[in-house]
Amino acid sequence: MKLLAIPSTTVRPILCSLAVLAGAFWFQGCASAKHQQAPTTPDEARAYFEVLRSDFNAGKIRILNQVMKLSVPEADKFWPIYRQYEKDLAAVGDRKLALLREFLTCHKAGTLTDQNSQAMAGQWLQNAQDRLDLWKKYHQQISGAVSPVRAAQFLQVENQVAIFVDLSIASDMPVVGSSQPNK
Repeated sequence: MKLLAIPSTTVRPILCSLAVLAGAFWFQGCASAKHQQAPTTPDEARAYFEVLRSDFNAGKIRILNQVMKLSVPEADKFWPIYRQYEKDLAAVGDRKLALLREFLTCHKAGTLTDQNSQAMAGQWLQNAQDRLDLWKKYHQQISGAVSPVRAAQFLQVENQVAIFVDLSIASDMPVVGSSQPNK
């Protein structure tokens, strides 16, 4: 039984684009894993992560172009703001990645305590707030430089991408307090 008839002007195209993008990254990861060794040093892991981030951001730009359909004058104003946003978002993402690494290290070592759990929860909440603050800041900038409608489109795409990324991360995380994985 169909509860809602969703018109084609909804976020469905965004979600379809994200699914295609995710599939491409999953396939790329599977294919490259067969031909390459996993990064073994922090520098190698960082370089690998930066390549994935760059590829993901290129896909996100395609989605933004598809959704926003900016005119040339709008694009001239929007893209410099967006490039700065991506730099700021990368810093938030780096902090989140460091927190995930810390959690996984504690989980694997069996050293997750009340104290470090409390600290990590605080950092996680701060990271979520940092992302919201960034969205507010850039929504305001895009709204003033381009238009409120374009700023809302930007937020819509960013929110959909963030939900997708967060769900992908969450699906691979062990449950807090669960027994450590078999070694």
